[in-house]
Amino acid sequence: MGIRFGSTRALAVAGVLASTGGAVVGARNLLTGQAEQARNVIPKAWDIPPRADGIYAPGGGAVRRWVRGEAFDIHLMIFGDSTATGYGCQDAEDVPGVRMARGLAEQSGQRVRLSTKAIVGASSKGLAGQVDAMLVAGPPPDAAVIMIGANDVTVLNGIGPSARRLGAAVQRLRSVGTTVIVGTCPDLGVVTAIPQPLRWTARSVGLRLARAQAAEVRTAGGVPVPLADLMAPHFQRQPDVMFSEDRFHPSATGYALAAEQLLVSLRDALG
Repeated sequence: MGIRFGSTRALAVAGVLASTGGAVVGARNLLTGQAEQARNVIPKAWDIPPRADGIYAPGGGAVRRWVRGEAFDIHLMIFGDSTATGYGCQDAEDVPGVRMARGLAEQSGQRVRLSTKAIVGASSKGLAGQVDAMLVAGPPPDAAVIMIGANDVTVLNGIGPSARRLGAAVQRLRSVGTTVIVGTCPDLGVVTAIPQPLRWTARSVGLRLARAQAAEVRTAGGVPVPLADLMAPHFQRQPDVMFSEDRFHPSATGYALAAEQLLVSLRDALG
């Protein structure tokens, strides 16, 4: 889900802000204690996710390392947080960017170059830097997929400001001709390692952020994909299948589902 749980105390603060009267002190103590529990249960993301940037051709086969001057038909670039990087995957073939690149190559019959700018732990505040890195590296991509939002919830970046930062990144990409697909904030209520009522607070804020993100993305000319709506039922029904060993990040199966949902919108947007 892409969350930095070193900052779960922020969620406790969010819960307290929703409380009133004499219940405030009790709510603060309860939520702060649960935030501490979440920090102890959910590991921090230290590992480096598998990387498999390069060129994917129709018909499968090994990824071909891209070198300057090598031809390709579609350039797909991935932005966002640990979910976008495929954190938790053991095999690069399971990373969502790779799945989308392979799927797009098969469905279009074209050679797809995959590049990843996403960073583990990123929030909307890091998107501008990721887009800057893209512009420095070379010509803009034909298509971009962004997955972001969970860390904005845990560090209390604010729903409005976080959504607007995302919208600004989409607008920059669209201004250089890039087709943009955005997987909005996931449903944090499926992460059972977060105790109640802290989990309810995270879910409530995350769903509100997802709605605000969708509005900003549409205004900027991108295509929002509501991952919370599309994926949460599967995670609720089959948590042992959909989560990785850390019980927080998606498994290969969970990432496959996300990539499938995003690929549908990506293919339609590219025509």
